[in-house]
Amino acid sequence: MIKELVLKNRSCRRFYQNEKITVETLKYLVNLARLSASGSNLQPLKYVISNTEDNNEKIFKTLGWAGYLKDWDGPEEGEKPSGYVVILNDTSISKSPSFDPGIAAQTILLGAVEKGFGGCMLGNVNKKELKSNLNLDEKYEIILVVALGKPKEQVVIEAMDSNNDVKYWRDENKVHHVPKRSLEDIILDI
Repeated sequence: MIKELVLKNRSCRRFYQNEKITVETLKYLVNLARLSASGSNLQPLKYVISNTEDNNEKIFKTLGWAGYLKDWDGPEEGEKPSGYVVILNDTSISKSPSFDPGIAAQTILLGAVEKGFGGCMLGNVNKKELKSNLNLDEKYEIILVVALGKPKEQVVIEAMDSNNDVKYWRDENKVHHVPKRSLEDIILDI
């Protein structure tokens, strides 16, 4: 079961925008993150959830979508996410959230896949603009944005070529290809 979820949990950047994600679903996903491991059990992460057109647009316009796809500026109208989880560090609890944001984002995405949704972790964020757009207190540091929605694209895992090229790409049918290193290449003999 977990392997199926991991294989389905590919970064999705195009969605059926009209397929809404409910506040209850977003809360469910954040609760999964809340229940996950936290360095020193400090639990410094806070979350902003969004599923309204106005708030989604405030978030969307601050995001960079796919660095390797130079000729693509991100989802078009009709393909934008229908929900977001903005992951914040509460600096009054911890100055450094350690590995917590990655665990939280991955847990949110695995939960989303289980519910028939997909998403993408976005670190390319105009954090200053987003912080202003969301009227966040100074103590909150934006770490990641998780975009969520009903996937509109197919993502295929490919074997990495002999040049070890890590760049993902899209073919003429808009199928998104993601090269992965082989298991033999990542386990070291000792």
